[in-house]
Amino acid sequence: MTEKAILSEIHSLPENLRLEVMQYISFLKNKYVNGSDQPVQKKRVFGMAKGKYEMSDDFDEPLDEFKAYM
Repeated sequence: MTEKAILSEIHSLPENLRLEVMQYISFLKNKYVNGSDQPVQKKRVFGMAKGKYEMSDDFDEPLDEFKAYM
């Protein structure tokens, strides 16, 4: 599609749909940086979940339900 055809289609839309088109364009700009075809992945931070989870002291102990099989 040419630019002129795209603009013509956008102008034929109602105002609320034009707003959705603008939001989608912003989404695509944020997803793909510098014309790359691959989505941008955020860098993972080591230890980010530290302190959010707590394991009980008897985590490695056998479960009572399985004592008959041991």
